[in-house]
Amino acid sequence: MRTKINTFSKLRDWANAHRKLSLVITGVTLVAIAAGVAAFLVTQNPVTDVPPPKASSSVKKEEPKPVFYAPLTGVEVADENATTKPVTAIMIENSPDARPQSGIKSSSVVYEAIAEGGITRFLVLYQQEKPQLVGPVRSLRMYYVDWLAPYNASVAHVGGSANALAEVRNGNYRDIDQFFNAGSYWRASDRWAPHNVYTSFERLDALNAAKGYTSSKPLVFPRKDSTPAKAPTATSISVTMSGPLYNSSYTYDATNNYYLRSQGGGAHTDREEGQITPRVVIVIKSPMQLVQEDGWRQQYQTTGSGSATIFQDGTVQEVTWRKADRQAQYRFTDASGTEVSLARGQTWISIVPASTGGVSWQ
Repeated sequence: MRTKINTFSKLRDWANAHRKLSLVITGVTLVAIAAGVAAFLVTQNPVTDVPPPKASSSVKKEEPKPVFYAPLTGVEVADENATTKPVTAIMIENSPDARPQSGIKSSSVVYEAIAEGGITRFLVLYQQEKPQLVGPVRSLRMYYVDWLAPYNASVAHVGGSANALAEVRNGNYRDIDQFFNAGSYWRASDRWAPHNVYTSFERLDALNAAKGYTSSKPLVFPRKDSTPAKAPTATSISVTMSGPLYNSSYTYDATNNYYLRSQGGGAHTDREEGQITPRVVIVIKSPMQLVQEDGWRQQYQTTGSGSATIFQDGTVQEVTWRKADRQAQYRFTDASGTEVSLARGQTWISIVPASTGGVSWQ
């Protein structure tokens, strides 16, 4: 013990005698100790943030809500049930005595063709739409049967040509001819016969339900979302059908992205809903000839292929139409063979005689 005390005393006396040197030694020693501590800390593994615990596998991701579209127009509908509603086709007259018609603006697809003597007639198809006044209803022709067949539709008409009636009454169609269902139609008092037969979807829905026609599986056109073209290529369209009273024209409305239809030199109006405004206009060129039936009748070539022109979104596209058989739907393909999709909304299809009809635009 005494040895340790003596040693400490000697060190103290030396430090007192050499004060400057002892301060230097002390400082160097402290720096060395600090450097050693720092080196030790640097060589240790750094502390990292602890990752959050993984979500429990029992937590389910929210599935996106399914979206449903009306088969005939491609417009969004509320639910799947709306996509299977029964389709109804109605023959509507277009002579001057039948104008303005009712119920055309509120429809999905319209086929326009010559019925007789240059006078055009419309095959108008409905699914989601339920106008309460439709007409005037007129007779059926064979080529209209070819156009309605892919839609799995009931067909409302007042009689028809011999071949059309033989086909539509063969058990393969949903025929709701006025001849056998008079209670579902009536004659208006403000027009002369035969331009005064009308119906409504209140009556047609009841008739369809009574016959068990409660759903349809139509073959339809592919549809797409669309917007007006920034640089429209076709804003004014002229369609030559037969003569001045039946030729039609369209003016493109870029604000609403639809076409304002005119015929006979004036706006083509629905009596209750105003000017008719399809979203898509298609002009099909098809050979037409007179055939002997119950008298001489017009007959269009409805199968095979030919040229057509599609107007939508302010643009024009020249395409090829194909229809394999009566039950098949029209298909439209571009120059590369790709099928063309149509903008969502009402589609108006004019079938013009290949030899005398036509379409122009600017």
